[in-house]
Amino acid sequence: MDNKLYASFLKAKQTGKKKFVVLIDPDNMRLQKLEKVLELSNQANVDYFFIGGSLVVNDMLDMVLGNIKKTSDIPMILFPGNSFQLSYKADGLLFLSLISGRNADLLIGKHVITAPFLKISPLEIMSTGYMLIDGGISTTVQYMSNTTPIPSNKNDIALCTAMAGEMLGLKLMYMDAGSGAENPITTSMIDAVSSAIDIPLIVGGGIRTPQKAYDNVKAGADVIVVGNAIEKDPQLIIDMASAVHEAEFSSDLS
Repeated sequence: MDNKLYASFLKAKQTGKKKFVVLIDPDNMRLQKLEKVLELSNQANVDYFFIGGSLVVNDMLDMVLGNIKKTSDIPMILFPGNSFQLSYKADGLLFLSLISGRNADLLIGKHVITAPFLKISPLEIMSTGYMLIDGGISTTVQYMSNTTPIPSNKNDIALCTAMAGEMLGLKLMYMDAGSGAENPITTSMIDAVSSAIDIPLIVGGGIRTPQKAYDNVKAGADVIVVGNAIEKDPQLIIDMASAVHEAEFSSDLS
């Protein structure tokens, strides 16, 4: 299996490069807006697309992936909300294990169901520790996963959870406050987790401004994911991507 995608995450981590991801939920993204998002993403040199949501149906997923592939070379990585959100049209998949919760189905159960499909698929599979952080409201992912998020002020729980995930062999760590979160993950928690692990750290949820994206990468996030804010205002892609890449440039200067 080709490991180019993970190699790019790892190389960026090792060299201090910061990555910006546009999260596309096929259920929320209408075709006209998708075209604008793709145009701006190409213009802004977005690094990856994450494709997925909590309620995506397969025909909508395939349609969105097909439309992206027609107009962009940006890698498409599935960010599945359930075991049905799988498609050969993508380039890779985050094989998510919800390590912040205690729902056995989302730790290993759903993985057993999808493993035979993924084994023969052309998708690059990246094992990912998924940590849900309290974002101030009950999010869709919290409801659908039936799990309690890590409290936003419990940095020690977050860093110990991330360390355990890395020790279990997970290759990426993803901290998420959830789509539409009122409060994004604090920079102090990002710093604590980033300092405790050696694998790439992805951060998303509630990031509404370029300044917050910048602050997050300066605190130690390797990858910034924005979805909800871009659905409302696609033009944010330009400034968000610039902020993340500017932080990378600033780090090189310091």
